[in-house]
Amino acid sequence: MDVATATAENVGTIVKDELAEKCQKLFQAFLEEFQTGDGEVKYVREAEELIRPERNTLLVSFTDLDGFNQELATTIQEEYYRVYPYLCRALRNFARDHGNVPLNKDFYVAIEDLPSRHKIRELSSMRIGTLVKISGQVVRTHPVHPELVSGTFLCMDCQAVIKDVPQQFKYSPPTICRNPVCNNRSRFHLDTHKSKFIDFQKVRIQETQAELPRGSIPRSLEIILRAEAVETAQAGDRCDFTGTLIVVPDVSQLSTPGVRAETSTRVPGGPQGFESEGLRGLKALGVRELSYRLAFLACNVAPTNPRFGGRELRDEEQTAESIKSQMTEKEWEKVFEMSQDKNLYHNLCTSLFPTIHGNDEVKRGILLMLFGGVPKTTMEGTSLRGDVNVCIVGDPSTAKSQFLKHVEEFSPRAVYTSGKASSAAGLTAAVVRDEESHEFVIEAGALMLADNGVCCIDEFDKMDLKDQVAIHEAMEQQTISITKAGVKATLNARTSILAAANPVSGRYDRSKSLKQNVNLTAPIMSRFDLFFILVDECNEVTDYAIARRIVDLHSRVEESVDRLYSLDEIRRYLLFARQFKPKISSESEEFIVEQYKRLRQRDGSGSVSKSAWRITVRQLESMIRLSEAMARMHCCDEVQPKHVKEAFRLLNKSIIRVETPDINLEQEEETEEEEQQQQDDGNNVPNGVNGHVDGINGHVNGINGLDGVNGHADHGAQPKPSLRLSFAEYKRISNLLVLHLRRAEDAEEEEELKKVAVVNWYLKEIESEIDSEEELINRKGLIEKVIHRLVHYDHILIELSQAGLKGSESESSEGDMVLVVNPNYILED
Repeated sequence: MDVATATAENVGTIVKDELAEKCQKLFQAFLEEFQTGDGEVKYVREAEELIRPERNTLLVSFTDLDGFNQELATTIQEEYYRVYPYLCRALRNFARDHGNVPLNKDFYVAIEDLPSRHKIRELSSMRIGTLVKISGQVVRTHPVHPELVSGTFLCMDCQAVIKDVPQQFKYSPPTICRNPVCNNRSRFHLDTHKSKFIDFQKVRIQETQAELPRGSIPRSLEIILRAEAVETAQAGDRCDFTGTLIVVPDVSQLSTPGVRAETSTRVPGGPQGFESEGLRGLKALGVRELSYRLAFLACNVAPTNPRFGGRELRDEEQTAESIKSQMTEKEWEKVFEMSQDKNLYHNLCTSLFPTIHGNDEVKRGILLMLFGGVPKTTMEGTSLRGDVNVCIVGDPSTAKSQFLKHVEEFSPRAVYTSGKASSAAGLTAAVVRDEESHEFVIEAGALMLADNGVCCIDEFDKMDLKDQVAIHEAMEQQTISITKAGVKATLNARTSILAAANPVSGRYDRSKSLKQNVNLTAPIMSRFDLFFILVDECNEVTDYAIARRIVDLHSRVEESVDRLYSLDEIRRYLLFARQFKPKISSESEEFIVEQYKRLRQRDGSGSVSKSAWRITVRQLESMIRLSEAMARMHCCDEVQPKHVKEAFRLLNKSIIRVETPDINLEQEEETEEEEQQQQDDGNNVPNGVNGHVDGINGHVNGINGLDGVNGHADHGAQPKPSLRLSFAEYKRISNLLVLHLRRAEDAEEEEELKKVAVVNWYLKEIESEIDSEEELINRKGLIEKVIHRLVHYDHILIELSQAGLKGSESESSEGDMVLVVNPNYILED
């Protein structure tokens, strides 16, 4: 190209691009004449803005161009790369006419509102040079560099100054000195003061999940951003890029080891005189320079879903007013109507998850997670998170992954990943080396991509321990710190985590606490605000309802889903409601403190219903966050006690066990008898004898009401149902005994405290329920068992002999034992 201009100057004729110049005139006319609906010239005020030193780009709407002159619009679309410099020239003339701008300042045109959008896969060499719009998710951003646009070179031989040498994607000095006498082709010096530089940033985008064809790996593409477009896209954003496909030499190919490729046009090492010969065939070029790759030169970046979701969700500066101004009148009325809905909580739940039957608590928890609490910063600069983390633990086929998928589709910034397939670097961030500049850049992981959104992690329990540790920091401090490969950075990860996990043994074991059921460490568990436990129960009514629901869904997909609000309406409402920053009222403060004290006491009492995990200060913060989310949902500026009540109820749901199992009063005897059984089996005693022995046992136990594991009394024995008490009944008897003993202790009636006296007192209390002598004996056995369990298992009662604690020298008979209540035991409500 330089050779062409050089020779053209020598001859005195300059090649003109008539089409491009015609475009320049038409475009300048468009800028000066195009008017909005009310007769005001649209682009004049925007051009006046360009006087400010930091501004240099004018946004032009393609629909306006199309309306003004269709031919111009078509030419720009088809010949974009060719006419772009001329459009910028037209803009420069226009800006100079309307304001006092420096002569050497360059201006750039950015085109928006292109009607058609392409996928990354559809870009082929056919589209090189045309104007296209593509969309994708940003996965990697590079730092901003200055790029040389046009260089001013100094000839080292004759000191001539060669101005405005355009640079083609790499450093290109002039091919020959413009001085006719001088034949210098290689020795040039760049004058940086007179050259023009522009901001330049590389961004890598990838196809979004929704656009992927089946069984394909997502493609990625390098985007080159210049001037004002730099720093507009952050890792994780889904953006539309308007610009053109260009072809650039593949530098990574050139720098591969092996035969060094030639990038300069001359062959070194020949005799001094032959340097001026120019090119000698392909060999001199270095064959490798024939490998090119596609890149995308973008002039404008816009969020894919600009009004709701996209990048706007991250703008903290947004106010309720600015959001209202973005909506149409009808949309705003709908939002207002939703905020007045008395039954909003329930309606939002059913509209969000119409295909999932039941599980109302989980739906409520996830809904509050989407609204989120209010993030705060203390005076010292410590930040307190506002995001709510939810974990769903449950049996197979209880719609856990469905919840996660629904949230991922609904939330504008949501990332879905699976536990086993994710590494620590993939979840947080990886440091990778750039192929071209060989510097380290940070590639965002799942938690960074979901910044200000939701990160759904399925199969959370199957993650490796070392990968789980990577999430610790992100879940509480909401940052990710990296120190590796010379890169030290702290990145934001303000994300809510929605995790789904299976219990350890595949099914939830009700006799164990949550801690024993889930393979998670205590630090991770305390970082979850809500734990939901889904148990697959056999229940005729719910089974029928669920079956109907699923069959309905399969047979009539569309009609069976009844949504009160559409997803778009909920998105709008969410965006609006998240602008509220509710403050906690003084009565709510009292209430929160009171409830927290109750939870702590119940936790400290070490009672039978051990809560699922320890109540820590984090649970108090969870309660505050959930109350704020509740207030946000109702668009309140103040957290009221009713909001706290609901938050406490949800928290309570996730803290207590799913269901406390029945108390088996014969644990000891069972184990003893099982051992006996094994010994018997080992001695190969004939079955009949065994059956007979068991039969007698069954008989004996039957009288005493103490029944062992005689379910397998094979022959002749009448198996009596094993002695089990429902937990509620057991709790009732234990509370009754504790109250009686405490009363007796206060009155200092020592006789009353003896074990026999206590048993008799209890039987007297329930004498109205006893009809026969046999039942009396059964009840007596039962209460003795209960007392035995309260002493030896739950340690609620303590047995004292006359001389002191049981087990001391002079052991008295069983009946003389004095029972006292453990002084640390706190009676529950």
